[in-house]
Amino acid sequence: MVPDNRTRSLTELLRDQDGVLDVASARACLTRSALRWRIDSGRWRQLCHGVVLAQSGPLTDEQVLWAAVLWAGPGAALAGLTAARLGGFKGFDDQRERAIHVLVPASRTVRKERPRLPLVVHYSRVLQPEDIHPARLPPRTRMARSVVDAAAWMGTDRGAQAVLAAGVQQRLVRVEDLNTVVERCPRLHRRRLIRAALADIAGGAQALSELDFCRLVRRFGLPEPDRQAERCDSRGRRRWLDAVWEKAKLIVEIDGLWHMEAHAWWADMQRDNEFTASGYRVLRFPAFAVRDYPEEVARQIRAALCLAESAP
Repeated sequence: MVPDNRTRSLTELLRDQDGVLDVASARACLTRSALRWRIDSGRWRQLCHGVVLAQSGPLTDEQVLWAAVLWAGPGAALAGLTAARLGGFKGFDDQRERAIHVLVPASRTVRKERPRLPLVVHYSRVLQPEDIHPARLPPRTRMARSVVDAAAWMGTDRGAQAVLAAGVQQRLVRVEDLNTVVERCPRLHRRRLIRAALADIAGGAQALSELDFCRLVRRFGLPEPDRQAERCDSRGRRRWLDAVWEKAKLIVEIDGLWHMEAHAWWADMQRDNEFTASGYRVLRFPAFAVRDYPEEVARQIRAALCLAESAP
């Protein structure tokens, strides 16, 4: 959360906040006339209501983030995709998701004139010190809280599921940490969907296409497979398979676009051939088929399972 700067020197503030100050902090170090002289002379700039920049040139990306969180006031922090990206989260780069998300305690209301920034203000009744990263600046929520909030604020349910899967797949956060945040937020938007998605991710689904496959299995009453199952190929190398029905010796793989590249395609063929030679059947489906043609995917899987049951 925005720190209490009343006892800090101007030099410390300018260093730690990349030259961006809220007016109250500046006034704790400068007289009103000294602050006004810096702005009127052009040495400093008034960025927006209550926030100044101790330079005359354009803002850096970090200064823009400082301006947003300082404008939002005491207790505010960068949140959602904004905070997650600062922690290394990749993807979701369209213009809507590039907005600066700021989280404010629900006990406060931000009514000040908004800065000219792509700013989205959210309010939370559950914003505790443990939600805020203790060392990173500008103030931001921890990764687990950031990913859960990002999922809740996405424009679509699929987007919410994709954010959750990406956070775990990129090894930035654990499912148990995400669940802890969800349990602490009983009024969380999409809470039921988020809990269901996290249950599937904990069961081995590592991508949005695999979450689609989990729903397909339940929708069409197929037996539950082992997901992200570890197996060894003929050379003893460990492989992780999207779904395996071990009794039926059936493997299903869900392919994203990268599997269409020549080197990935050949690697997939080699792996499939090795498993086929060892007695497995391998079915491969592109991610769009799992999403858009689930009936046909389920029909082919059921046929393969039935064939295994009827085999002598």
